[in-house]
Amino acid sequence: VAEMVLIKGASDERAQRIDELNQEIKEQVLVRYMPPELINDIFDGKISMDTKPHSREVTVLFSDLSGFTRLSEKHGAEVVAEFLNDYLTIMNETIFANRGTIDKFIGDAIMVMFGAPVDMSLEDQAHNATRCAMAMQQGMVLVNQKWSAKGIEKVSMRIGIHQGKAVVGNFGSRQRVDYTAIGPSVNLASRIETACEPGSI
Repeated sequence: VAEMVLIKGASDERAQRIDELNQEIKEQVLVRYMPPELINDIFDGKISMDTKPHSREVTVLFSDLSGFTRLSEKHGAEVVAEFLNDYLTIMNETIFANRGTIDKFIGDAIMVMFGAPVDMSLEDQAHNATRCAMAMQQGMVLVNQKWSAKGIEKVSMRIGIHQGKAVVGNFGSRQRVDYTAIGPSVNLASRIETACEPGSI
């Protein structure tokens, strides 16, 4: 009986530690990439991100800053890092508020997906992506207002959006895996953003 009590106690401690680790993953890792409600659905087993790459219709948004290279060359690394973190924080909150999933940050560029991993109708994808882009441009105004008071010149953001088929899923090695979308439609979204006028969608 004593042995059974010891085993049960160890099992309870192990289960509690697993719960603590899961909570740490939620708070320190996943929350940086996904909206909180999506994270809860993943941990509740309603949505799986452990998926093999497969074809699906998604809407992809790319954003990039115009004038950031000039800003980087003119100001010190600490100022640039603070500006970038401030900008990405505002964009992150805006993307999550519009049901987007951050695929990746690429310097000052951002790639966002709508329709994966959460299923979303094509109409909802387009609506959420467009609303997100407009809110991001509004957020950029706030970033510029804040930093102009510190003597930092205004920068503009370009945003490109495209909807189409992409291969979505986990890509990588045993050591590192990215959940992302690849394919011609993703490349086209990036090209649209590059061709976009600064300050436009």
